[in-house]
Amino acid sequence: MSGLLSALLLRRSGWRVDVYERASAALIGRGAGIMTHPELRSALSDLGLDTTRDFGVPIEGRLALDAAGRIVGRKPMPQIATSWNHLFAMLMGALGHAHYHLGKDLLRVSQGEDGVTAHFADGTSHTADLLIGADGFRSAVRAQYLPEAQPRYAGYVAWRGLADERVVKPVLTQEVFERLSFSLPPGEQFLGYPVAGPGNDLRIGHRSWNVVWYRPAEAAHEVQRLLTDDTGRVHEVSIPPPLVAKSVVEEMRSAAARLLPPQFRAALHLIVEPFLQPIYDLESPRMAFGRVALAGDAAFVVRPHVAAGVIKGVQDAATLVAALDEHCTIDTGLRTYEARRLAMGRRYVAQARRLGSYLKYSFESEEERAKAAFHARPEQVLTETAVLDFLQTP
Repeated sequence: MSGLLSALLLRRSGWRVDVYERASAALIGRGAGIMTHPELRSALSDLGLDTTRDFGVPIEGRLALDAAGRIVGRKPMPQIATSWNHLFAMLMGALGHAHYHLGKDLLRVSQGEDGVTAHFADGTSHTADLLIGADGFRSAVRAQYLPEAQPRYAGYVAWRGLADERVVKPVLTQEVFERLSFSLPPGEQFLGYPVAGPGNDLRIGHRSWNVVWYRPAEAAHEVQRLLTDDTGRVHEVSIPPPLVAKSVVEEMRSAAARLLPPQFRAALHLIVEPFLQPIYDLESPRMAFGRVALAGDAAFVVRPHVAAGVIKGVQDAATLVAALDEHCTIDTGLRTYEARRLAMGRRYVAQARRLGSYLKYSFESEEERAKAAFHARPEQVLTETAVLDFLQTP
């Protein structure tokens, strides 16, 4: 997302831009739901993309359910939920395929006074005036310039998945399906909300229900077990959705039967291919290196509670382009970009940590336990909008 957004904004500013994608196949069918905010829609509108219709599913508010399935909290909070696939398709449609190159696994970057060169695993290279490392939390660009900056496991994982509206309709009331609905087992958090169905289908009865379930998992052994597929191979950092071991999925479903409200446990059982996502933090001490810049998750990885991954990418891209427009040299422009974005990246990470502070089974102090209990209250979870609140704080 950050790479496409940066490319579109740079091109609008007069740059000639090519995007080099590590994956060898089109990035479709990836990700799940995305909660949007006015900042995102405004940025997309500035790029000429229409977010006034068919952009996502309107959600009027939030609900909290207790373990028995009773509604114990309500909060009006209008938002629009879209899907990763739909947003990606919008950006790709604006960029076009002529300057989008698949199968380009970056090996290293070299640079000098006259340009910067990306060297790829297929033996090709490309030289340009500027290189933006928007290659995600496992960034090859960051690994070269900041090898010490590594993602830090947050202590819990997220189970995610999508269910067809027609499939879950018998087990979810309309009110629960159409709201951002929470359940708060001790030390955990479950939420579900509607998103567009396959093909960005927004018709009632054809949408999907997006699920996220945060569960603590011990780092040394438990996460390794969760990332081990049925062949015994241990996957580093994350595991592709189809490879999650059947026994791990069954354990998750058994836990749902013990911990979740009946509506949620029944709906979760209907998700055909739930997938597992360990949660990480990452803070880069720098974002600019001569003619090279980091953007998006390559620079700062923010836990999903803030619902701001794409917004952060939008802001990085817009700030980068503005800084380059202001200065006559790329080096100066990138240093200005870094100065403007480092503090905000740290604030995103800090806010997400705060919102996830209660996702633990045990605590190191009574003060930590008290803070966690405060953030775990249904009224607090329903109220915290994360992005808009903390971005307004100086």
